[in-house]
Amino acid sequence: MKKHNLLKVILITIVVALLLTWLLPTTSTQMDSYGQYTVIEGAREQLGLLDLFTYPTLTLYYFTTVFVFVLVTGAFYGVLSKTSAYRNLLDKIVKKFKGKESIFLALTIFCIAILTSLSGLNYAMLFLFPMVISVILLMGYNKLVAASVTVGSLLVGIMGTTYGLENLGGMTSYLGLTAQSEILTKVLILAVGIVLLVFFVLTTAKKNKSKNKNELIASYVPEAKDKKKSVWPLVVIFDLTLLVMVLAYIPWESAFNITLFSDIADWISNFSIFNFPILSKVLGTILPYGQWTSLTQTPFFNLASIILIASVLVALCSKLKLNDYLEGAISGVKKALKPALIMMALYTVLLIMTFHPVQLTIYKAILGLSKGFNIVTMGVVGILASILNVDMAYTAQGILPYVTLIFTDTTYYPLIAVMLQSLYATTMLLAPTSVILMGTLAYLNVSYKDWLKYVWKLVVALFALLFIIFTILLLV
Repeated sequence: MKKHNLLKVILITIVVALLLTWLLPTTSTQMDSYGQYTVIEGAREQLGLLDLFTYPTLTLYYFTTVFVFVLVTGAFYGVLSKTSAYRNLLDKIVKKFKGKESIFLALTIFCIAILTSLSGLNYAMLFLFPMVISVILLMGYNKLVAASVTVGSLLVGIMGTTYGLENLGGMTSYLGLTAQSEILTKVLILAVGIVLLVFFVLTTAKKNKSKNKNELIASYVPEAKDKKKSVWPLVVIFDLTLLVMVLAYIPWESAFNITLFSDIADWISNFSIFNFPILSKVLGTILPYGQWTSLTQTPFFNLASIILIASVLVALCSKLKLNDYLEGAISGVKKALKPALIMMALYTVLLIMTFHPVQLTIYKAILGLSKGFNIVTMGVVGILASILNVDMAYTAQGILPYVTLIFTDTTYYPLIAVMLQSLYATTMLLAPTSVILMGTLAYLNVSYKDWLKYVWKLVVALFALLFIIFTILLLV
């Protein structure tokens, strides 16, 4: 029963989404020729059971990038597991922090949260998860601690996003804001989130030591082989891969007015020999760093390509035979398949809410409970929109056109943007539609029930502090 816990939770969530299409009429917004939104109320658009079976195919069509990225990451770690250097690297990290494991946990949370806040590398940060999880398990902690450090730090980074366009793009566009809007508040929320998460992890980590470490790590840590194998080539490749990913996602030009990367991309695209653009033809589509912000277009496939290239470099440095490389890659893909499919299944909820627009009916009723802007009703709507839309970009799309229609005082907009991004991330710490959370739990074989019992106190504390910050912002 416990083995299929996540699948049951997801199926129940999809059924709830289906029932909403039967119970509620549709409500949507449409922009007229003058650029003004109008509300359109319609009849119920019930989703039939047979039609529901077409949605998994649609999720693979619309969100292929996420699926491919997870599988490519799995292939990368499958290749790593074939090398002696990877296990040696893990052992060196564990040895380095022996007796100082708390420092490693805190540093990991800090680094992932900061990188996510600056770059908006949400799904791409999953690239770090398998290695971080392996180290934490080798240190003797259990899977719940590993999940809280990885998922928690990533979501805290989203909660306090400062410049990551992947998270801010939709909200800044709809509300007419910039990345600098309420920047100090975002930094404050980021700091509060990091401190709370570190405190939570450190106070619960000792209680969650693994009773049978060797059995626990068997599926996540390769066996030790040649302990003399140098780890430095692997460290260099890993660090360069991560550096490229981070640099590619930081909005250099729009946030910092740095045009260096755009200039380099233009030079590469225009470089010609005998009037033939040799570099652009050989390399293909070239996007400057700072514009890799779309999950459904070229950038995410570029990230997958970078990881594949990194896996080849690892194989060459480790002198792996082609058969060993392919065997490792295939093994890694098989291991990543379950999390990838779980993540794809969750996007079904998003598609149901998009093609059967009933969510705005709910938001309209809740926001109508108060006259004018109200933190409580806006907060409840923000939480519900996060659950129903799965992804933060679609959360903004689902609610903000209507919000700008009923709240014409633009002085509220920076607060609304901060509320939506921070409430989204906090909600995703326990929502059954949290793609990152459920994918990680699937990878770790942790039940959703066990996770809720473990993390609920942290989520309550985060929500309480966030609403205190929102109230102060409203009163100032």
